[in-house]
Amino acid sequence: MTILYLLIPLSLILLGLAVWAFFWAVKNDQFEDLEGPAHRILFDEDENDLTPAERERRRQATQRKPSEGDDGPAER
Repeated sequence: MTILYLLIPLSLILLGLAVWAFFWAVKNDQFEDLEGPAHRILFDEDENDLTPAERERRRQATQRKPSEGDDGPAER
């Protein structure tokens, strides 16, 4: 029975800490965007997912950017 004199105040302190942590999270916008990270992982483009040919095509496309002096696309 005497253990209740320790457990009840301890549980109230822990409850108070949990409530404080919740309100701190709400105040600091921790719950602002709950769906964004879940959707962002679906559209993540990883280099390791591409075939070697697609990786080379992407690498060449980034290197082929036109210079500032060009008037348009190069002739074929």
